[in-house]
Amino acid sequence: MIKNINYNNLFHIWLICLILLIGLIIIVGGLTRLTDSGLSITEWELFIGVLPPTNSNSWAEYFNSYKQIPQYKLLNYNMSLEEFKFIFLWEYAHRLLARIIGIFFLIPFLFFIFFNFLTKKMITKLILVFTLILTQGAIGWYMVKSGLTFNTTVSHYRLSIHLFIAFTILTSLTWILLNSINSTKKKFFQLNINNIFLKFLLIMLFIQIISGAFVSGLDAGKIYQTWPLMNGNFFPDDITDANFNEPSFVQFIHRNIAYLIFFISIYLGIYYFKRNETKIFKFFLFYFLIILIQIILGISVLISGANIYLASMHQISSIFLIVAAISLYYRSIRY
Repeated sequence: MIKNINYNNLFHIWLICLILLIGLIIIVGGLTRLTDSGLSITEWELFIGVLPPTNSNSWAEYFNSYKQIPQYKLLNYNMSLEEFKFIFLWEYAHRLLARIIGIFFLIPFLFFIFFNFLTKKMITKLILVFTLILTQGAIGWYMVKSGLTFNTTVSHYRLSIHLFIAFTILTSLTWILLNSINSTKKKFFQLNINNIFLKFLLIMLFIQIISGAFVSGLDAGKIYQTWPLMNGNFFPDDITDANFNEPSFVQFIHRNIAYLIFFISIYLGIYYFKRNETKIFKFFLFYFLIILIQIILGISVLISGANIYLASMHQISSIFLIVAAISLYYRSIRY
């Protein structure tokens, strides 16, 4: 072994950097969707797309490829090359970050294995996380393909899978970090009644992430821009078929899951307060602050006409919300 190296500190720094990178790619991915930039690169280009276009000919090639898809033909037929460069660079940044994450995971991982720092169980866990990262890349391209032939945007179902896996990776790395820092071996999810309401809350948070992807994919935030009612009604009056292809219905579901999460959170706060769980209650207060910020931002997105800056802040706060909820759950487990 290399002398005078604190492998624990290196391991924790590595995990923290990975968590930050995953958070960053979720933010960039959200902005890529909000700016309708995701279809600007029409090939996967796993290796040859590492460098951006460097001359007018390569820019023209990318632009001509974009001109062949429905999004350009039906929506952006007046787009200039300079406007195309703007959306291209968002998607390029998103893909570049994905490559960086893959490399930044793999090289230190092999380093820790080579110096026998990791246990077999930890190696297995990290291999599963790396598999998720690779799967995420494949799902990303699968998502992009859905908007290249017949549609002007990507499938909101594929978008939701893409986002769900990103948050699963974020959650997994956060849990591994918490266990490592505190020298514990707490299991993330066990099928028992312990912390049942907190487990239900976590499930609802992830369902809310999926519904949020539906809202984003269908541009459902651009309709019914009133709160608390949807143009004077609790249930939207323009729905003819209640399904997840209907923007009004998706927005309705997203709103009401948020209400459910809020009331579950209040119940948990009262529960921890009455039981005099001082340490856990402090973590709850931080989590609840994030919940309030998330709700305020969500309402602001609606009444602002889906302002892109507020929408991005709403997505960013969801990252903090998940990390806060996972931290609260971790500290609530006794074993």
